[in-house]
Amino acid sequence: DSKVEIKAVFAKKVETSPFGDVSTDAYYYKAVQWAQEKGITDGISSNLFGPKQPCTRSQIVTFLWRAAGSPEPKNMSNFKDVPADSYYAKAVAWAVENGITGGTGEGMFSPDATCTRAQSVTFLYRASGSPAVSGGSAFSDVAANAYYADAVAWAEKNGVTGGIGGGLFGSGNTCTRAQIVTFLYRAYQGK
Repeated sequence: DSKVEIKAVFAKKVETSPFGDVSTDAYYYKAVQWAQEKGITDGISSNLFGPKQPCTRSQIVTFLWRAAGSPEPKNMSNFKDVPADSYYAKAVAWAVENGITGGTGEGMFSPDATCTRAQSVTFLYRASGSPAVSGGSAFSDVAANAYYADAVAWAEKNGVTGGIGGGLFGSGNTCTRAQIVTFLYRAYQGK
């Protein structure tokens, strides 16, 4: 018969970033967190992700390979500039086997070359099976006959990218590490 008073106290969960250079309010925060949790990347050191650093060709194929579950390639690639003991050797071999890349010509893959935004969405599009796309993209800087036109149209239509503003995609712009994990996150979210 006595009165009992119950008081509930709720605490808001505080978001913390896995990397010191990735703010929790950055547009790419959730993508970086997802990529780290899925084992797609551990960053450039134990506490840095390097979001503004350019993404190299070896990094992007490695991210794609890991997002696919790091499948064992049937054969290693024959690129002169891909050492068999490099961290990206299996990723490159897998990417070649799956039609994601054919290299840069003359037996080279160019692993340290910076990936452009056009190359990045093309790799991602091919890794997704090059699905059919109806109509072109709305970006004024993407020619209908460009090798990456279907990839950009697919990326735009599937919410992978909204471009860089002003109706532009920025095809030749350097793709940063923040941008590529954001592209991956949007393409593979929930998978």
